[in-house]
Amino acid sequence: MPNTPSEPRDLASPAAPSSTKRRLASQHVREARDRLTSTSGTRPVFDHELLRQFAQNRVSASPVILLLVLTIGLLSGLWNGALTSGIWTVGTLLVHFVIIRKCRQFLDGPANTATLRAWRMRFILLDLFFGMAWTFVLINPVGIDDQAATFMLFVMLLVVAISSMLASSLPIAVFALTLPVTVAIAFDFVVKGTLRDYILAVMALAAEAYFSLLAYRLYSTTLATLEARAEKDALIGELEQSKSISDEARRRAETANIAKSRFLAQMSHELRTPLNAILGFSEVMKGEIFGPHTVAVYKDYAGDIHSSGVHLLNLINEILDLSRIEAGRYELNEEAVSLNRVVEDCHHLLKLRAGNRGITIHELFEPDLPRLWADERAVRQICLNLLSNAIKFTPQGGEIWLKVGWTASGGQYMSVKDTGTGIPEEEIPIVLASFGQGSNSIKSAEQGAGLGLPMAKNLIDLHGGTFTLKSKLRIGTEVIVTFPPERVMSALPPIADTAPPIQAQSEASSSVPPSDAAHSSARAKRALFG
Repeated sequence: MPNTPSEPRDLASPAAPSSTKRRLASQHVREARDRLTSTSGTRPVFDHELLRQFAQNRVSASPVILLLVLTIGLLSGLWNGALTSGIWTVGTLLVHFVIIRKCRQFLDGPANTATLRAWRMRFILLDLFFGMAWTFVLINPVGIDDQAATFMLFVMLLVVAISSMLASSLPIAVFALTLPVTVAIAFDFVVKGTLRDYILAVMALAAEAYFSLLAYRLYSTTLATLEARAEKDALIGELEQSKSISDEARRRAETANIAKSRFLAQMSHELRTPLNAILGFSEVMKGEIFGPHTVAVYKDYAGDIHSSGVHLLNLINEILDLSRIEAGRYELNEEAVSLNRVVEDCHHLLKLRAGNRGITIHELFEPDLPRLWADERAVRQICLNLLSNAIKFTPQGGEIWLKVGWTASGGQYMSVKDTGTGIPEEEIPIVLASFGQGSNSIKSAEQGAGLGLPMAKNLIDLHGGTFTLKSKLRIGTEVIVTFPPERVMSALPPIADTAPPIQAQSEASSSVPPSDAAHSSARAKRALFG
């Protein structure tokens, strides 16, 4: 019986991931190859499993078939005679025992796909012999009464039903066993020529069609179950393979990270030592400490050397800081910090640079903001990176807004908004990655290392805050960093004056164990700084 066609798979769907497309394509090719090499139109492994189920069903139902043969042989002796019924019973049992022996032999043997075709033919021929054996006892002899004919029809239906259930995993065997019985019974009724016999013949053929359809449905269900189990096993195998690949990639990434950390630790000393000499000597030459230069242009060259050295030193420091953050070794030096003051200082540092480009910087600060419990150096670096980026990518005559205020949740935020060229939406993940540069940065004359935004994002993440970048092409960019409410140092209420006299207080304090005093001090610090 042909296999149920599977539903078509949409391999060209643009919404499907590339890995899913590759998996479905390889599965489709594998299924087509298996069907070409199969004996029944399914996969070879399915052929073996179907034959195995056929053999297991026959072995498990052997006592039932044995009891059925003995019962029918005993009852058929009433009209066929004891000798004829006995010969039929012995012959039918012999065929049944051969089938059981072959089924046990197949179950005990190894799974060899090369012999599946031979085993299929053996099982089909044995079922054909078994069905012909039932045909001999169910054909009514001439002159038999109507009650015996009805009983034979009932036995035929019973044999067809049991055989359809047992041989459903091998549909051809169902036809081989039941079709001879059904055709013989129907032919026997048609030969008698009465209307009642015609009706019984039609009923026999209809029962054969019904049970054949039922066997086909059982076969389709079994095959679908096998396909689902094979798909599950394939997915489990792919997951295990992906996990092993992921573990190997993680191990390699950890090894590369360790190697990078060692390289940076070694190179930081190797680079900073000559940079100190370059910066020191170039500063001496630029300041003409030992006398003026004979050629005036040498002073400009010394200034360029000093500026380049400072730029290189800052770049090395940023790379080292970023590597420490990624390795989880960056430690915050937390203290009480005024966000307004830090942002205003950064504005003053870069005000001259913005004025040279004709850029106006507006300050919008919320007054009387409480201090933050944060790393002042990190907060200053965040502000400088964001503000210098805004100045770099804002055209001449543009505007920049610096905002500091409260967030809706009770934290504090800092916003830097410009009227620059903007960043395309698809390039935002690129500029937030380490050493990532957008198309506008590459075209700009002031190309950087691509560390400003990633450094600012990582530093604010260390403080438990958020980093939000909004940008529209040819309109401008806004970067908002927020500090969580737990870092805001709100004013504490005054302490009630309930202290005992000085002498009694000193005596009480002297009686407190050192460990209790330390715990009290720790609790006081936590109450003060949250």
